[in-house]
Amino acid sequence: MKERSLIQQIRKMAASSANSAVKAGIGDDCAVLRLKPGFELLVTTDFCIENVHFRRAWHPPTVVGHRCLTRGLSDVAAMGGEPLACFLSLGLPADVPQSWVNGFLRGLLALARRHNVQLAGGDVSSAPQITADIIVTGQVPAGTAVLRSGAQPGDRIYVTGSLGASAAPLKQLFAGKPVKPSKSSPHFYPTPRIKVGDWLRKKRLVTAMIDLSDGLSVDLAHICSESGVGASLISNRIPIAKNADLDLALNGGEDYELLFTARRKTKIPARIAGISVTEIGEIRNRRDYSSAIQILEDNGKVRPLPQRGWEHFSR
Repeated sequence: MKERSLIQQIRKMAASSANSAVKAGIGDDCAVLRLKPGFELLVTTDFCIENVHFRRAWHPPTVVGHRCLTRGLSDVAAMGGEPLACFLSLGLPADVPQSWVNGFLRGLLALARRHNVQLAGGDVSSAPQITADIIVTGQVPAGTAVLRSGAQPGDRIYVTGSLGASAAPLKQLFAGKPVKPSKSSPHFYPTPRIKVGDWLRKKRLVTAMIDLSDGLSVDLAHICSESGVGASLISNRIPIAKNADLDLALNGGEDYELLFTARRKTKIPARIAGISVTEIGEIRNRRDYSSAIQILEDNGKVRPLPQRGWEHFSR
């Protein structure tokens, strides 16, 4: 399909995701968004690149579209925000069939409708490999966005859901074992924790929060870095997903659960919006340890926790 025809098709498909926050969407040079009075705008962007974030042999196009939008929605959830609109720039090589593009859009737009997010613009281009750049916007009451920088020594560390559920089937795929892309699989169809993040912000229970996209060991290190603190984890408290292990739970990534901190005396429910919540450690003074994060193992020994999750440009 030629460029103009493809844009018109995308515009037609995106009409089903329309919402009142978008005053003007696809068809003008810029989208026009409406913010509620007293709200601030959230903006996040993520790449989804063939053979880096997905493989055509492993991931059907609807899965790729779903996962692409999940990345941005999960970032909005980590700020406690309400998603509004998304923007997609899509680079396609000549060998990609139109059916793949249609499947990608169906997967993305199905998730967009679920969270009342409108596809409000973007771009298309030829490219040496499939490259999708997703921008997601959201809103949050002024001054209430949950940042990574608010954790203090004594705060407890919590995580939603279970960890390693995405990395476990990926490990099988790398080992040459077939994995069916089930709708219930957190790897193929991850769920952004929008409702959990919104509830935590409204209740003002959290001091810092991040989504688990790169792995617990890496993402907790981000909170520690931004807050100027250290952390101590307890290995037997970490909720490990079925078919995963502690290493995958710590370093696997792409779980899209929420990792957050709260004051010692704050009561955090065991379930929020139907999702389990587990206390897994404590924020410490950074000067107490030689490394940012320590982990208490089952044998009673404490060791430094290296950051071994996903990192671009590493070996």
